[in-house]
Amino acid sequence: MSITSFSFPTPIKFGAGARKLVAAHLLEQGCKRPLIVTDRALGALPVLAEFKTHLAGLEVAVFSGVFGNPTCSQVMDGAAAFKAHGADCIIGFGGGAALDVAKVVGIAATHEGDILEYVWDHPQVRPIRNALPYLVALPTTSGTGSEVGRSSVVSENDTHLKRVVFSPKILAKCVFADPELTLGLPPAVTAATGMDALTHNIESYLSPAYHPLCDGIALEGTRIAAAALLTAVMEPANLQARSDMMMSSMMGAIAFQKDLGAVHSCAHALGAVCDLHHGLANALMIDTVLTWNYEAVPAKFDELAHVCKVVGGGAALVPWLKALKTSIGIHGGLAAHGVKPEQLARLVQIATADICHQTNPRPCTSADFERLFKQAL
Repeated sequence: MSITSFSFPTPIKFGAGARKLVAAHLLEQGCKRPLIVTDRALGALPVLAEFKTHLAGLEVAVFSGVFGNPTCSQVMDGAAAFKAHGADCIIGFGGGAALDVAKVVGIAATHEGDILEYVWDHPQVRPIRNALPYLVALPTTSGTGSEVGRSSVVSENDTHLKRVVFSPKILAKCVFADPELTLGLPPAVTAATGMDALTHNIESYLSPAYHPLCDGIALEGTRIAAAALLTAVMEPANLQARSDMMMSSMMGAIAFQKDLGAVHSCAHALGAVCDLHHGLANALMIDTVLTWNYEAVPAKFDELAHVCKVVGGGAALVPWLKALKTSIGIHGGLAAHGVKPEQLARLVQIATADICHQTNPRPCTSADFERLFKQAL
């Protein structure tokens, strides 16, 4: 597999071994003291140690304080580590959580106030005025596509509500998408993150917003994931399947600038209330929500079924998704994953307040969310 270079709009180095190009790239930019921002688990694994062997000529420090659904305090701790190291650039290394933190550590390190004051809907939102540290991103999962996104999702420390910092200024300056970094992922993580990528592509395509460019990307991203996900789970060392899932993940994140839908509103609520992994939360809600959405956009379901090679047209898409989830090891409903009936009221409240469902194919009320959560239990 060769390394391909392209921009969309972020410059991307894609292919096995792309991680080995990071040091030369940073040195060309005049950067010498990177802070690697990663998560607690990765920080202790050989994959990070191996990556660091390719950073000759750089004075490297590691912040591995990211865990779970990332919080504002983790961002501020990362900014403190940036300052303590005298860093001049940031390497985001990890899954969506680590990359989301990496994208905004630079804001917290170079601006006043808490990172929460920079979320897009803060009543006195602070502007990003100062130059941000040079940022490169290396995804180690294939799900969120955070490496190519212009938003960062971090949770409030106390309420766990997800808040969004949105700005083109936080885009990575270069992405090194190396599928070899995903070869060690366990099947359950591959499955959950893969369903995240698939959900991004499907929900983006179903959104009623007008964006034919994103529609094309979302359909192709769906086709790629539909063909590769089972193989990536069942054959963890299959580099082609890993590469395809990494590409689908990036495509989903590019496409969802068109916006998402009610699956994500439900998933955000499940993350806040039950601390469910985001990809798993999407997987647990997608068939319930899509069953409800079908009557609004049956022609779009036909298109999705076509690219997924589903026999029977759009009406067969949800049964196919259910079978896919079973085949990759995602079983049961919300209750099987620890969600309790007494949590439903709070889940409905948060999902209703979430912005994603504003571009769902069908308008969503609190009563709709209550019914959807009950059906998914």
